[in-house]
Amino acid sequence: MPKIAPPLVIRQHDPARQRRAWLLLALAWLASLLMAAAIATALVAAVPGGNAKKQLAAAEEEKQALMSRIAVLERSEQVAKAALTDLQQTMRERDEEIDALRADLAFYGRLVGGARREGLAVHMMTLKPVKDSQAWNFVVTLTQNFKRGQDVKGHVTVSVEGVQAGKLTTLDWAALSQGQNNAGIEYGFKYFQQVSGTIMLPPGFAANRVIVHADGDGGRADQEFAWKDAVKGEEGDDVRQ
Repeated sequence: MPKIAPPLVIRQHDPARQRRAWLLLALAWLASLLMAAAIATALVAAVPGGNAKKQLAAAEEEKQALMSRIAVLERSEQVAKAALTDLQQTMRERDEEIDALRADLAFYGRLVGGARREGLAVHMMTLKPVKDSQAWNFVVTLTQNFKRGQDVKGHVTVSVEGVQAGKLTTLDWAALSQGQNNAGIEYGFKYFQQVSGTIMLPPGFAANRVIVHADGDGGRADQEFAWKDAVKGEEGDDVRQ
C-alpha cells in the first residue's frame, strides 16, 4: 500500500511573537534571581549571629551607662565622706572649746568662791615636749580663796607614773629634776599663780600619769592628771596669770 505523505503546514513567520517569548523567559529568570536573593536575606536574618551582634551592642551600651552611673556614685560618696570629715572635725573643735570654757568657769568660780572658801588647789597642768630631747616643760596653775588678800607660799613638785622595761615605775621629783632644786619650785600668790618648770624622762620610759604636789602655808594639795590629757591641755590653755 502506498504511503501517504503528511500534510504540509505553512505558517507565517512572526518576529514579534519570538521576541515576546524571549522577554518572558528573561523576566522569569530575573524573578527567580530576585526570589533567591529574598530567600538568602531571610536566611541571614534568621541566623542567630545577627541577634547576638545586636544583643552585644545593647549590652555594651548598658555597660557604658552603668560605668557612668558608678562614677557618679563614687564621686558622690567622696563628697559625702569629705563633708562628714569636716563635720566631725568641727564637732571636735566645738567639744574642745566647751571643755576649755568649762575649765575657765571652774577656775574663775574657784577664785570668786562666794561664801564658799577653798584652800590651796591644783587647778590645771599642761605639758609640752622640748624638741630633740627627753625633756618636758610643764605649767601648773594653783588657786586658793581661803586666805583672801593674803599671800600663800610653798613649793611644787611633780612625780610621774609609767612603764619602763616592761615594769610599772614611779619617778619622783628628785629623778625628774635630776637632783636640781630638790625642795621643789617656789610659789607665792594671793589668788592664783602659774608655776612652770622642766622635767626629764629617762629613755624608753612610757608615761601614763603625772601627779602634782603643792605644799605650803596654805595647806597641801595633790592632784593627778592623765599624761595624754596634760599634753593635750597645752593646746587649749587660756588661763593667764
